[in-house]
Amino acid sequence: MRFGLLGPPVLFRDVPEGGPVEVRVPAAPKSRVLLAALLLDAGRAVSVESLKDALWGGEPPVSAQASLHNHITRLRRLLDDPGRLRTVPSGYVLRIDEGELDVHVFDAHVTEARAAHTGRDWRRVVRECSGALALWRGAPLAGLPPEVGGYAFAQRLNEARLLLLEWRYDAELALGGPRLHELVPELAALTGEYPLREVYHRQLMLALHRTGRQAEALAVHRELRTRLVGRLGIEPGPGVREAHVEVLRGAGGEGDSKGDSKAGSKGARGSNGSDEPGRPNPSPAQLPPPPTHFIGRTDVRDALYRTLTAPDPYPTAVISGMAGVGKSALALHVAHQLAERFPDGQLHVHLHGATPGMTPLAPAQALTTLLRDLGTEPCRIPEEPEAAAALLRSLLAPTRTLLVLDDAASAAQVRPLLPGGAGCGVIVTSRSPLTALGGAARFPLAPLSDDESADLLRRASGRDGLDGTDAARLLVELTGRLPLALRVVAARLAARRALTPDALAGQLAAADVRLHHLEYDDLSVRRSLAVAHDALAASEREADRDAARTLCRIGALDLPTYGAPLLARLAGTGEHRTEAALDRLLDVALLEETSYGRYAPHDLVRDFARERAGEQDTADTTETALHWYAAVAERVLAAIVEPGPDRDDRRRPTPSRPGGHTAHADTVAPFAGAEEAFVWGDRELENVVALAARYADDPSEQRAGLISTLTRLIFPYAHRRGRVAEMEVLGQAGLRVARRLGDAAAEAYALVDLAGLHFLTGRHNDALALNDSALAIWRRLDHPSWIRRCLNNRGLLLDGLGRRTEAGEALERSLEYARRLDDPYGEAVTHSHLGNLVEHTDPRAAIERHRRSLALGDEIGAVIVRHSAHCNIGYAHLRLGQPAAALPHFEESLRILGGHGDWHGESRTRLGLVRALRLLGREGRAARECAELLGRADARADRYTGALARHQHGLLLRARGHLGEAREEWGSALAALEGTDERAVVRELRELLARPA
Repeated sequence: MRFGLLGPPVLFRDVPEGGPVEVRVPAAPKSRVLLAALLLDAGRAVSVESLKDALWGGEPPVSAQASLHNHITRLRRLLDDPGRLRTVPSGYVLRIDEGELDVHVFDAHVTEARAAHTGRDWRRVVRECSGALALWRGAPLAGLPPEVGGYAFAQRLNEARLLLLEWRYDAELALGGPRLHELVPELAALTGEYPLREVYHRQLMLALHRTGRQAEALAVHRELRTRLVGRLGIEPGPGVREAHVEVLRGAGGEGDSKGDSKAGSKGARGSNGSDEPGRPNPSPAQLPPPPTHFIGRTDVRDALYRTLTAPDPYPTAVISGMAGVGKSALALHVAHQLAERFPDGQLHVHLHGATPGMTPLAPAQALTTLLRDLGTEPCRIPEEPEAAAALLRSLLAPTRTLLVLDDAASAAQVRPLLPGGAGCGVIVTSRSPLTALGGAARFPLAPLSDDESADLLRRASGRDGLDGTDAARLLVELTGRLPLALRVVAARLAARRALTPDALAGQLAAADVRLHHLEYDDLSVRRSLAVAHDALAASEREADRDAARTLCRIGALDLPTYGAPLLARLAGTGEHRTEAALDRLLDVALLEETSYGRYAPHDLVRDFARERAGEQDTADTTETALHWYAAVAERVLAAIVEPGPDRDDRRRPTPSRPGGHTAHADTVAPFAGAEEAFVWGDRELENVVALAARYADDPSEQRAGLISTLTRLIFPYAHRRGRVAEMEVLGQAGLRVARRLGDAAAEAYALVDLAGLHFLTGRHNDALALNDSALAIWRRLDHPSWIRRCLNNRGLLLDGLGRRTEAGEALERSLEYARRLDDPYGEAVTHSHLGNLVEHTDPRAAIERHRRSLALGDEIGAVIVRHSAHCNIGYAHLRLGQPAAALPHFEESLRILGGHGDWHGESRTRLGLVRALRLLGREGRAARECAELLGRADARADRYTGALARHQHGLLLRARGHLGEAREEWGSALAALEGTDERAVVRELRELLARPA
């Protein structure tokens, strides 16, 4: 089977025994679009999103996924082997073997024809050109919508076809014979279609002259000269002038052998008016000197080298990244390495896309520069950009030339500069990845690694003593590993030998003046960043101006990461408009997308953004953000905590809550369910913690009150997720604010929350003290539902400390409060804790307690109660020595919990599951479950749960005969449990470690 893109996309099936070739054309227009999109990237994965864009122009319907699948199925039916079109994780791959795509065969003929033309092997030129032109069925991608892309692909093929025609007519003029008569009508048609293409006019003049039609040949020259002078103000080039002289002299009649020297004497450059006879232009060698102290980039450098030396025609590489990341240095380093592979020259154009104080070069200016550098006389350079681009392609077509287009602003600036010659290579550098530039390989650059940064700093500064020093590590950190910033620092160290690295690090440590110290001579991080921001701010496009304002708001708020909903609230615009602004910031490399929908600037961009944000902007932005976070946190609370007093109490205002909170909350849509709320919390908790830490001690009572409200509302999420480090910051911030504002209720909330943290981490005595302090406040405030909770917590903690009589008293009083308050949820939780209490002496009675809790949970639909009851029943069965009975309860507990999030309950259940499996001898699954628990605990920095899991892991290792590894696990577990109240496990660990190895 073969495939065709030289015309409308088709499939050819070769019929055995010399039968006619079967042509298959996809019937549906969208199927043709799909085939073309896959063929344009034959052998490479094409993403589902790219295919949707091609099929529906960026506005796919709701049914797009299903429709795409149907089109894929139909296309597979047309193929000889459905396995040719494979599904891969990122999309689809269409396998094309060698010689099966007409474009590949066409390109091979072009390469051979070029070589034959250069060597004046005229019969071979005719053969190769005819073979290529026979494949041409019409304009590439004909009849397809523009969304398919491939503009550069089609333009390149059209230009190659015109060159093939030129080369074939050169050869046929050189060979002479009866075919000369047939050339005249063909060339006449081409000169009509391409009235400014001088080569066809030259060839038509020679064909007319050599078939005895001298007057007509002179008329062709006269019409061409009139057109060129009248429209472009230029004279015909040397090739046409030489043909004109031949006609005037009456030389070279029909079949004249001199045609060999005349017809093929000019390559593409001479035939378009660049070379004087006998004085060929020297090959351009314009590359600036290679960068000194080039460090690192080994992988991307090797990938660039492979791309630009691959046998594929028209290699184009785009190196992208933020200001100062080293794009130009890498481009020049690679270009110098490749110079010998491009013997016809190396061109370098600085496009000034983001040069401080410079306006980006217009395509017409860049074309003029390139044409002049290729030897074209200024008077012969067309004024129209399209004509100039065509001339550039013609000049470069027969050559192997390397173009370095440095600092491009956009794909539109670069596209007219791309050569038409398959042997040319192009390196483009830009802050934007230029994704609209079709057919290019992309190489996004990140800052250097720590080791590479330190090496660059040492070599560029000449300070050999920097190796491995704390000062060097600090300088690397403060420059954000950005090569431009590192070179500024190195230059300052080299210029002032008395300036110590420690002193310079001290200057850079102050974020508000860091950019001031990152300027030296013509090197400036601030100026490099300002180019992009100022261009956005001055733009006529709404998205650009929004982007500049968004960057200032990012600087005013200064959070770890950002999402569109927050920034839309700060801007007072819709999310769609904000996303457009974020796209522009990504495009000019002032932001990075750390994960889908999450954005963060480089540290030095943060400093720049902070400079651009005024003090008033910072204050207003902060309050808007705090209001928004508090409002969404209330929606999170409503989604993850079951209806009842627990949820209602936290939502009630305390004295320090600022006015307007309810109005802000009303503007935020509720979450669809707990899972969606947890996802939001997972994305935003880092920001919430940063705000709490920064503004807990803020003198503004408004902001302090918002922090108090925010920490109270978000804490249940952090507790459910087991985010112990974040819980510490939130709890302490809430406590400080509440005490400073004299808000007793808020103080009691913070004390209870901190007690919950200490309970999670095994510090029961500390948790008890905090809980009792909160209980005293709630009693003073006469708040029955919170008194019930604190009594319940007190019983749980006393049980863990072995003070079981006191625990029973507290739990019975909590149960009385629950019944008096008609709080079935609270009653179910207390029954569960009473069951845990009696488990020590009567596990079967404990199971009955847990079943009562489970019944209440089923009645009110409380997920946490139900999953906890099953977990507790499992532990009671373990105490009875019944692991087989325990196992299904642990499994059911995890099934019920699903995505509701309760780290304490989940971790206890997983730990019980591991114990049951181990006791049943199912060590393989037990080891897998234990590894899962360890991974989840480590991800939360939960050393307490991790230690309990390592205890079990050690027992599993011992059972497999790996005693040395088991002892390492037990040692790690014991160290992590030091300072906790987990006495039983600590005692067992010490006994295990005391036994001889």
